[in-house]
Amino acid sequence: MKSGIGSIIVFLFVAVFSAGPVTAHDSSADFPRIVKKVAPSVVGIATHNPLGSPQNILRGTGFAVYDGNYVITNAHVLPDPAKMSEKETLIVLVGVGRLPEVRRAEIVKTNKQHDMALLKISGDPVPPVKLGNGAMMDTGSAIAFTGFPIGAVLGLYPVTHRGFVAAITPNVIPQPSARYLDIKIITQSRFEVYQLDATAYPGNSGSPLYDVYTGRVEGVINSVKVKGTKENALTSPSGITFAIPVVYIHEILNEAGLKTVGGRKTK
Repeated sequence: MKSGIGSIIVFLFVAVFSAGPVTAHDSSADFPRIVKKVAPSVVGIATHNPLGSPQNILRGTGFAVYDGNYVITNAHVLPDPAKMSEKETLIVLVGVGRLPEVRRAEIVKTNKQHDMALLKISGDPVPPVKLGNGAMMDTGSAIAFTGFPIGAVLGLYPVTHRGFVAAITPNVIPQPSARYLDIKIITQSRFEVYQLDATAYPGNSGSPLYDVYTGRVEGVINSVKVKGTKENALTSPSGITFAIPVVYIHEILNEAGLKTVGGRKTK
C-alpha cells in the first residue's frame, strides 16, 4: 500500500514539473511585430529651405492619424513663423533611409495648453496608427515609443525605446514657496501626464507612446516642454521622460471636426 502511494506521489511530481512552470505572457516574441506595425506611421517634422545647408532641418517626430493625411506632433516642435525666412516651409519626412519623401504640411490646429498640434500633409496617405480609447494607462504598464532622437543628418532612421509607466503625475510640481516660481509654472495649466521609465531625447518630441502588446497609441512623448515646467526648480534635472495622454489627441481631432474610431476615419 505504501509503495502504491509513493508511486502516485512520484507520478504527480513528474507530471507537474514536466509541464514546466506557469508564467505570465511574455511580449518579447511579439514586440518586433508590434514595432514593424507602428514604425511606418512615424514621420519626421522638419523645415525646408532651398537655400539652406542642409536644406531640411529635422525638428522632431510625428505620426499619422485619421485617414493617413493628418499628423499629430507636439506644438513646441513647430517652428515660430516669426523666425522663419521667406523661403522656409514646414514639411513632413516620410519613409526610412537617406532619401525620405518630402511632403508639404500645413497646420490645421494647435493646442498649446496640452502642447498638441495637428497637421495635414500632401501626397498619398501614410498608414495611420490605432489610438487608445482615452482611458489612462495603469502605472506599471509596458510601453514603447518610436521616433528620431538623433536627427536626420545621416538619413531618417527610426529608433525605438521600451519601458513602463512609472507614475501618473501633474505636469507641474507644486513649489514650496514663491521664490521657486517663474513664468513657465505660473502660466501652465495643470493636467495629468505619464512619467516614464525610459529615456527620450529632444528629437523624440512628438513620438507615439504605444502599448507593447497591442500597438495602440496611448500618448505623445514630450521631452522638452513638460520637463521644463516640472524640473525648473531642480538644480540637477533628472532627465525623466514624460508623455501627454491620448485623450488630448482625441480632443484636437474632435476640435478639427475629424470623427474617428480608434483614431482612424469613420466611414
